[in-house]
Amino acid sequence: MSARTTATKQKLFDAALKLVGERGAASVTVDEIAAEAGVAKGTIYYNFASKDALVEALLRHGVEILAGRLRAAEGAEDSLEALVDAMLGFWAEYPAFGQLLVSELWRTPGQWHGTLSLLRDDIVSIVRGQMKRLSDAGRLPEGVEPGTASAALFGTLLVIALDWQVFQPERSRAEVRDSVMLLVRGMRSAR
Repeated sequence: MSARTTATKQKLFDAALKLVGERGAASVTVDEIAAEAGVAKGTIYYNFASKDALVEALLRHGVEILAGRLRAAEGAEDSLEALVDAMLGFWAEYPAFGQLLVSELWRTPGQWHGTLSLLRDDIVSIVRGQMKRLSDAGRLPEGVEPGTASAALFGTLLVIALDWQVFQPERSRAEVRDSVMLLVRGMRSAR
């Protein structure tokens, strides 16, 4: 893919994400996305077969970015804290993506449910690997399965990030991360 095509797709992703985050995917038109991106409507159809294909590609693109950040956190000294921080950082940088993800995950069966299920599984599997390492080291509460812990952490961080962005934007990422870590560590010590 050429640098120009990559830049155009990024411009379309940014425009679509802004509009979809504000109003939801169903209520945004191709004309509006093109106007927001400052391109002709045909540019969207040149790069994507339809608005639905654009939204699906946007979902995949966002999850690839998040997955890359989570994988990078795996090698940190406190990899759980690094994972929490990476996820919060992603949601802080892309709050509209979090809104899109939540709205489409809850729309059952939504148009992108199959794609979202696969993408969610990709992210949760990265978190599950971390939870498995913690479990193997005896650092998860007795009886908590890594799969349950990973889904719980992912869901908790998504909701906390949305709450932070919408209702408590004055809090720093470090404050939010530290609160989450107190919660996580408090659960571990409650055994």
